Order: sequence, then structure tokens, then C-alpha cells
Amino acid sequence: MRIQQKPVLLVALLIFLAALGLWYAGKPAKAKLAAPGAIPVRVVSVAEKDVPRYVSGIGSVLSLHSVVVRPQIDGILTKILVKEGQLVSKGDLLATIDDRSIRASLDQARAQLGESQAQLQVAQVNLKRYKLLSVDDGVSKQTYDQQQALVNQLKATAQGNQASIDSAQVQLSYTQIRSPVSGRVGIRTVDEGNFLRMTDAQGLFTVTQIDPIAVEFSLPQQMLPTLQGLINDPQHARVKAYIGADTDGETGNLLGEGHLTLIDNQINTNTGTIRAKAEFDNAGQKLWPGLLVTVKIQTALDKDALVVPPTVVQRGLDQPFVYRVKGDKVETVPVQMIFQGSSQNIIKGVEPGDVLVSDGQSRLKPGATVQVLTDPAQVVQSEAAQ
Repeated sequence: MRIQQKPVLLVALLIFLAALGLWYAGKPAKAKLAAPGAIPVRVVSVAEKDVPRYVSGIGSVLSLHSVVVRPQIDGILTKILVKEGQLVSKGDLLATIDDRSIRASLDQARAQLGESQAQLQVAQVNLKRYKLLSVDDGVSKQTYDQQQALVNQLKATAQGNQASIDSAQVQLSYTQIRSPVSGRVGIRTVDEGNFLRMTDAQGLFTVTQIDPIAVEFSLPQQMLPTLQGLINDPQHARVKAYIGADTDGETGNLLGEGHLTLIDNQINTNTGTIRAKAEFDNAGQKLWPGLLVTVKIQTALDKDALVVPPTVVQRGLDQPFVYRVKGDKVETVPVQMIFQGSSQNIIKGVEPGDVLVSDGQSRLKPGATVQVLTDPAQVVQSEAAQ
């Protein structure tokens, strides 16, 4: 019985080994590890150019001359000769006040002067006669002295009458209200026919100079030495004014370009800032009194600077570095940061035209293989063009 079971076991064993062999033969072979693929990156070339440096701040537009036009005498406003918003020149007639009473006073003063001059003429003739008669004792010395005193009195009276005429003429000139400055007329507060008083605080309207115009702004106190150097520069520091710009002045509409004219005589101890003022030509009237603007001042000019976008420079443990592309691989290059801006950095340690990685650095290491994405070439914008 046992002898018959051995062939059966042997056959079963052979069948199991055959099945096992077939299973190993049909099992897929393990795929070999593929070689690391190229890392996609974007690149930019190092540009060499002259780069101006700027400092920015927030300022407000101020008129160089703004005058509230008020009457200098009491009287009825008879006529307004300008319209609201009209541009006027210095000396232009703006309005008139009733002058009849002042003209009457002027005529009266002139009449009194004529009377005093006639009396003085008679007294001077008599004085000459008394002088001749006094030689032969024809009149007494006392009579001659009294006539001399009368002449002096009438001279003083004539001088007083002339002063009254001058005063009346000044009062008459006040009935014609003329513009003290060249500028734009503001909103009128009084209509024709109203009685004006010198004590009226609101006045008739304002005349505000628009061109040229000023911008007052504040900068950190650390900028004081730089501002002092700029204001002493005979070429004057260039100042640009923007509206709708961020604090770096990189966006927004350029309203005008002027020059630095004044640094305040003290620093604000509460804010640690120093006030300064710049003057602008404003023929286009884009700058308006009271407008809040962003100002940008050119503080320096870097000649032949090596410029890259801010995304190119990476922070290392010891110093900043960049990834430079050599063929299809990258290498790390330590650099020095000369200037940092929101749109560009100035660095040292590379050469003009070097191809640097601007995007995709997170997966890179020295010697890594890269694939440059064929996007449109990135252009480093110069802040001087803004």
C-alpha cells in the first residue's frame, strides 16, 4: 500500500514544481530605476545699465500763494468782474465797492487845500511887506513875528489838507479790489449788492496760485544727510509726484516732475520724520492744492550696475547666492547685494549676460540638470523709466 502512494506523491510534487516554475516565468520583471529627469526652470540674463536710486514718501500739494480776498473798507459791493474758477493775473480788477462817499470826501479835502494855499499866498505877500517896513521901523518887530507865525501856521494847514487828500485817495483805491497774486479764483461767498465790512472773516473768495506749485512731504530722519546733500547740489534733486501709487511709487499716474527746494528747520520728535518741500511746474494743472500724492526722489545713480529681478537672489546661510545655468546644469554663485528694490536688485559676483534661474529654485541643487522653459524673455525694468 505504501509502495503505491510514493508514485502519487512524486507526481504531485512534479506538478507543484512545474506550476511554480510557470508562475515565476510569467511574473513581470522589476522595472529599472529611471534616471532623474530635468527640472523645468525659467531664466533671465544679467543686465548692465545705469540705475537711479529713489526714496519715496507721502505728501500733499500746497499752493505757493493762496490769498483770501477781503474788503479793506466798509461799503456796498457794486460789481464782481470775475467768474468762479477763472484764471487771473496779479493786479487784475476783481470787484468794485461803492465809492461815492469817498469821492465826496476827496473833493472836500482838495477844496480845503485850495483855500489854505490861497490864505498862505496872501500871508506870504504881507510877510514880505512887513520885512521891508521893519527896516525903517515902519512896523514893530512883534507885528513882523506874528505874520511869520501866521505863514508857518498856514503852511502846516496846507500840509494837513494834502495828507487828507492822500488818505482819501488811498481809501478810494480800496474800492477797486485787485488780485494780489496770479492764480485761480475760488468759489464766491458774497453776491453783488451786499454790504461788506472789513471785519468779515470769510471774504469774497480766494485766489490760489496753481503754477508753479509745491508738494510738502515727510521722510524718516535718517534721510536728513541725504536730503542736505541733494539740496546743496547745483543741479537740484529730481522729485516725481504720482497719484494712486504704492509706497514705492512703482505704480500710478505721474502728475509732474519738480526739484527739491526746502528742508524744514527741525525734526518732528513725535514721529521721527523731517519735512521737506519740492516745487513743480504745473502748466497742465494736474497737481491741485490739497491733493495727496506719492513723491519719489532720486538720491543716487549707479553706473553700469548688474541688475536682476528680486526672484533671482536666494538666501543662504552665509550670504545670498544665485543659480547660474551652464549648459544643461546649474551651479551656485555667491553674490553681494548692493541695492534692493521692489522690481529689481543690484548685485555683484556675476558677469553681464550670465543666465540665472528666476523661477523653480526650490527643487535645484548644485549640478542639477535643468530644462529652460521657452517663455518670452523676461526684461528687467529700470526704475528710471517710471
